[in-house]
Amino acid sequence: MQLELLNEQGQSSAKVDAPDTVFGRDYNEALVHQIVVAYQANARQGTRAQKDRGTVSHTTKKPWAQKGTGRARAGMSSSPLWRGGGRIFPNTPDENFSQKVNKKMYRAGMASIFSQLARDGRLAVVDSIKVDSPKTKLLAAKFKAMGLDSVLVIADEVDENLFLASRNLANVMVVEPRYADPLSLVFYKKVLVTKGAIDKLKEMLA
Repeated sequence: MQLELLNEQGQSSAKVDAPDTVFGRDYNEALVHQIVVAYQANARQGTRAQKDRGTVSHTTKKPWAQKGTGRARAGMSSSPLWRGGGRIFPNTPDENFSQKVNKKMYRAGMASIFSQLARDGRLAVVDSIKVDSPKTKLLAAKFKAMGLDSVLVIADEVDENLFLASRNLANVMVVEPRYADPLSLVFYKKVLVTKGAIDKLKEMLA
């Protein structure tokens, strides 16, 4: 598999050989959907809480007599059928939303995403991404010159200058290969991979 090598103007200057085990796989839509949903589910925090009929603030007085009123029977105002009553199946803070994905499935799904991005022309290779100082405008100007407005950069090494320069750009994310996630790969319009990161991705996903 060969990938485009972009220069500083965002133009294709050459081709770079990439392993087919990572960038040349068939697209498995069901597997990609599963790992993206699992990634989002595992990021959820079960911090929400609701009250049931035992914990909601209420009086235990019977609202009206059991018989003779012509109305339906009612025992107390905490009934879930009443306005202000408790929930029947309330959410609790100890809810667990995590989903398990086997390592082999995760690696195959990530490789499937990389392969499809390469086929769609949304993935390219650069020699390196560096800035001389931790200035956001320097990195923004670099991406503007390349014609990129939404980009995920997978660099073999993220130094402090690059990290500080990229963290305040809304549509830019710079990560090392081990921190690349399926949701970001799908979300950003363009994915740039440095030459050094290709070998690391091969070790992780092949």
